[in-house]
Formats: sequence, C-alpha cells, structure tokens
Amino acid sequence: MKQFMDENFLLDTPTAQDLYHNHAAKMPIIDYHCHLIPEMVANDHHFKTITELWLGGDHYKWRAMRTNGVPEKYCTGTETTDWEKFEKWAETVPYTFRNPLYHWTHLELKTAFGITKLLSPKTAREIYDECNEKLKLPEYSARGLMRRYHVECVCTTDDPVDDLHWHKVTRESGFEIKMIPAWRPDKAMNIEKPDFADYMGKLSEVSGVNISSFKEMVDALQKRHDFFHENGCRLADHGIEEFYDDPYTDSQIETIFSKALRRMQLSEQEVRQYKHAFLRACAEMDYASDWTQQYHYGAIRDNNTLMYDKLGPDTGFDSIGEFNTARAMSHFLNELNMEHKLTRTILYCLNPCANEVIATMLGNFQDGSEPGKIQFGSGWWFNDQLDGMTRQMNALSNLGLLSRFVGMLTDSRSFLSYPRHEYFRRLLCNLLGNDVERGLLPDDHETLARMVEDISYNNARRYFKFY
Repeated sequence: MKQFMDENFLLDTPTAQDLYHNHAAKMPIIDYHCHLIPEMVANDHHFKTITELWLGGDHYKWRAMRTNGVPEKYCTGTETTDWEKFEKWAETVPYTFRNPLYHWTHLELKTAFGITKLLSPKTAREIYDECNEKLKLPEYSARGLMRRYHVECVCTTDDPVDDLHWHKVTRESGFEIKMIPAWRPDKAMNIEKPDFADYMGKLSEVSGVNISSFKEMVDALQKRHDFFHENGCRLADHGIEEFYDDPYTDSQIETIFSKALRRMQLSEQEVRQYKHAFLRACAEMDYASDWTQQYHYGAIRDNNTLMYDKLGPDTGFDSIGEFNTARAMSHFLNELNMEHKLTRTILYCLNPCANEVIATMLGNFQDGSEPGKIQFGSGWWFNDQLDGMTRQMNALSNLGLLSRFVGMLTDSRSFLSYPRHEYFRRLLCNLLGNDVERGLLPDDHETLARMVEDISYNNARRYFKFY
C-alpha cells in the first residue's frame, strides 16, 4: 500500500518519478489566468488567519460545505468568527474523499506550512493555530507566498474600466514577479443584463468618449484596450455561454444598441447578433495588438434565478446543442481567419463532452505561423481535477500536439492555489511515464524531459509574449 501523498504522489512509475522530480518540479510558474486581487499584491497583504487566506473567496470550498449541510453563515456570513468557519471546513474535509478538494487541501497544508497531518475535527484546532502562527512571519505575506511557489508571472482578470492603479504600484515597487492585467470585457458584451446601460456610462466616463452608438462604444473600448496595452496587457478573456455566428448588419447592431441604452427589452435573436458583433470587434482589436485571446465557454451562470425554460437549445447540455455551438465556433473563427485577423487563441469548455470537438477544431485554424497558435485550454473550473485534466490531455494528444500545450493555470482568487500546478505536472508526468512503461512511447529521456519542461513552463513563456 502506498502512503498517502508521499513524494511520489500520483507518480506510478520510475519514469514518471524522474520526469517530475528532475524536470517538472523545478520549472517556474506562469499563472496566465487567475483572479487574484491586485491590491493585495501591491500592498503585500498579510493574512490574519488561515480562514482569511483559505476560505475568504474560495467558492469550491463553500460549495462543498453547503453540500455537507453547513449553513451559509459559516461560508460567507459576517456573524461567525474565523475559527467557527475553519471548524466547519475541517468537519467537511473528511467527506470530500475522491473530490479534488481533499488533495488540494492537503497539498496546500504540506507545501505552504509543512503540515502533513490530515485535517479533521480532531486536528482542526492544532492545524488552525499552527497556520496562524506561521502567517505572522514575513514570508507568509501575499508576495511571500508567490515567491515560495516559484511564481514568475501572474495575469489577473480586469474590467476595461479599471484604472490598473494597483498594477502600476506593484510594477513601480520593484517586485520581481510580474503582475500583468488581462482584459475581460464581459460587462460590455452582456447587453441583456439590467445594468448594461449603467455600465456604458462608466465606460464613457473613463474613456472620455460620449457613447450613444455601437461604433462609439467600440471606439471607447479601443481607447481602454490601448491603455491596457501600455500597462503590459497582452491577453484578453471572454466568459461566454456559447459561440455566436448569427448574421447581422451594422444598422441592425446600432438599433439593438440604441434599444439597450434606452433599457428596452431585446429579443434573444438581437442579443445573439449583438454578442457576435461585439466579440468580432474585440477579436480584431486583439489581433491588431498581437494579443492572445481566450474563450471560456459553456458556463451557465446565475443559476439560482435562471429558469430552465429560459434556456435556448444551444446551451451545450446535449449533443444537438454541442453541435450547434461547435458550428458557431467554427464560423466565428473562420470569419476572422478569412480576413487574416485571427490571433493566438485558447479555447476552454466546461462540458467535457466537447473535448474532442475543440481538440479537432484547433487543427482547422493552425496556419503554420507559430507552434500551437490555437490552443485547447487546460481542464477548466469543475474539470481541473484528475479525470478532467486527463481527459483534456488525452483528447489533445489524440487530435493535436500535446507537446505544444501551454499548460496549467489556477483560475483562482487564492494565494494558496499554486499547488494546482504541481498537481497538473505530476499528472502529466504520470501519463507520459505510464506510456513509456507500457511500451507506447520510447524511453527517450531527452525528448520526454524537454516535453515536460515545455508544457510546464517554456511553451507559455514563448506563447504569451509577456517578456
């Protein structure tokens, strides 16, 4: 019987162990998609308790606690103490067997605090006190934790109206780890939201453009896009339910935009036409600036208020919906490609049944201009666990070039999420090591080592052009 989470955790073969310990583990981290709060990095935030650091914004843990019958006041409430919240998390942890939270929890305790005890109600107070004592040390600040995990660069997720003040403060402080903004214009895309017109007012104010038309809105976004570029941004991201290819004319988009500014009800078709036009305008900006664009698709958000009968057929929950989404994705990318305006692109899906669709789609738009120009993003959100990451890498291996993959990201608000890179790297090495041991790959150490180091770090460093 193997010991739980020993040095060879997830590494089943000698080849896998060599690849991880001698190659993957030493590579720095480029966390190219995260949700860290820039102010915390700028001010080198010191955490008062492990609860603040661990549970302050972790929706994964909150979901598990709620599922375990823990009342909301112990998740996001203000009337309970940090100890009470931590105690409820400790009560939940033994019920997370086979959920990635069990692995992440103990990897974080081990790599950050040197704690190898299992978290449970019996050990909760001891672990809570030990973590809190260590958090008083300078090396456990926000920046200290980033240094501990050998982070080289992080890309936060930022709205076009953000002034990027904290990015400037961090840069001017001389902090050796890059913190780069990433452009996330979802609020300008979501024309169906009740606060869309109010957001246009904010965008108008910060851009200095009086927005009364779609064209003026694009001009305002271009000014903000240029501002982000001046502040180091080289990466855009869009959170979309699906891709859009609905035909439109410029006059139709102007009419739709005018109706939205007047807070008039839009039809589903009008929303789809607008989002198609909007995403195309953003993609053209990204191409002109030589940015990378990311599309996270398939997430149906605000589920507590979203009724099933409001969902259209193309939500990605069935084979027909996935086919329609794939077709729209192909049409959208092809529009850009035919006009030579398709920049480096990363596609992420929340529904793993689309893995082969995306892995196939990549090859349709690779143009030989650079390795891996169109990427299949790593297992995202609920797929960033052993099975989800394995399925993503297997699909990419079968239908594309795993060797050109830009690897893992945290997609997290937590300064303790960097062990997810370790988790991913161990799994990658195990996949390759098992193939070698089974005779499916040659025991070519030089090629395997290069492949592991590239996927862990080198490919991302070359691809994103942050340097």
